[in-house]
Amino acid sequence: MTHFSAPVTLTGTHATLVPLSIAQLGDLVEATQDGELWKLWYTSVPSPEGISSEIARRLELQRQGSMLPFAVLDNNTGRAVGMTTFMNIDASNRRVEIGSTWYRKSVQRSAINTECKLLLLTYAFDSLRCIAVEFRTHFFNRQSRAGIERLGAKLDGVLRSHQLNRHPAAQGSYRDTCVYSIIESEWPAARANLHYLLRTR
Repeated sequence: MTHFSAPVTLTGTHATLVPLSIAQLGDLVEATQDGELWKLWYTSVPSPEGISSEIARRLELQRQGSMLPFAVLDNNTGRAVGMTTFMNIDASNRRVEIGSTWYRKSVQRSAINTECKLLLLTYAFDSLRCIAVEFRTHFFNRQSRAGIERLGAKLDGVLRSHQLNRHPAAQGSYRDTCVYSIIESEWPAARANLHYLLRTR
């Protein structure tokens, strides 16, 4: 395990990112039921029955050094309300992707998401000394794309027919993936923007 995938806790005012573990299983099962998120065809959220295997999958990728998975805790309740990760870790080139993120419906578009992105980006650029942080999302996931652009990330391009859609509602179709990034020189402005967004909530 490289230092890029070593467990770490990141603490904010509204949310805390803690190392993902099976101890959060109950909270995460309840969280995914809020809004029945696994039914959305343009994103990949585990079903209640799939949370345990998803935790195991992410922890195995961490063991291999390609992922750093977190559970997102709501500081008001201390309970897990979602998951996020550093994924596709490229430590030799100091690049990571923030992805495999989902939140229970009741906390979406709240200060929790904004602060989590601030915590992750701060750790990536200031502690890991990343030269770029990437975000990827489905072309049709308009909510996700708007959220990524709100962070100050810029669209690098669209990977057309990038993947097979495996959701039952989209069988036989292909996923076009929008690739965004924030590079090191853009981080000071993006950080100022995130602090502004948190102050105005």
